Amino acid sequence: MNFSTWMSAVQQRTELALEAALPATGLAPARLHEAMRYAVLGGGKRVRPLLCHAAGSIFGADSGAIDAPAVAVELIHAYSLVHDDLPCMDDDVLRRGKPTCHVEFDEATALLVGDALQTQAFHILSSPLAGIAAGRQLDMLHLLALASGSRGMAGGQAIDLAAVGQQLTIGELEFMHIHKTGALIRAAVLLGAHCGEATPNALESLGRFANRIGLLFQVVDDILDVEASTATLGKTAGKDAAQNKPTYVNILGVTEAKTMASKLRQDAHDALTPFGEAALRLHELTDFIVERTF
Repeated sequence: MNFSTWMSAVQQRTELALEAALPATGLAPARLHEAMRYAVLGGGKRVRPLLCHAAGSIFGADSGAIDAPAVAVELIHAYSLVHDDLPCMDDDVLRRGKPTCHVEFDEATALLVGDALQTQAFHILSSPLAGIAAGRQLDMLHLLALASGSRGMAGGQAIDLAAVGQQLTIGELEFMHIHKTGALIRAAVLLGAHCGEATPNALESLGRFANRIGLLFQVVDDILDVEASTATLGKTAGKDAAQNKPTYVNILGVTEAKTMASKLRQDAHDALTPFGEAALRLHELTDFIVERTF
């Protein structure tokens, strides 16, 4: 099937898997469960699950086996967005084209939504997974925990908050985004690979690829924040500049940021060379990340 059809199919199966993984609104506490589903379902590009499935396909992993880690990494991502949008963080009112969780519900509920989504992710990933050995599953749990915590996404967010109004070097900005954005993207790729029989050498090559696309995703995000509209993005455009946050655009300028994106794109493609045609979907996702408009 072509890329568009494959992407749509993975997004649809991920949506169904997420719906099944989240507690029903009829279960107590109903309001919390309603808010969790509000924050997760019916929106987003599902880039991380797409990466998870694409990486798993290189090693012949069954799609059913990939669903659990794909769901887990997407729940961590969703929790991070809910917390990022809180008044004590980025204080945003729009996410995925609708009011943010704390606006639709309230701040305390949004805080608990993030907490609950994080634990739900590990509940899903620690449940018995058909076809995946216990030792490999333990490696997957360790991988996601490391990518989510102070040495990964949460640590990157802390650096981001401390950097507001500061003049960072490109190296410092890259360090921040390797953690804030890149750690979870890298985890998505490697979690998918773990669902198949990936060798240590293969995981190392995929790690290099994931590091490049993690930065690539952020550079493109910074460009879109300047060039795209709020309606197109589904979130408040120009927010980084308004909050005086260091970005690739305000350090390099739009033209140089686009040049950097092109270099990262090529580096990502080059890192996939050892996998030949088996890495087609990862090649296509790399191009999608660059060419997306939202």
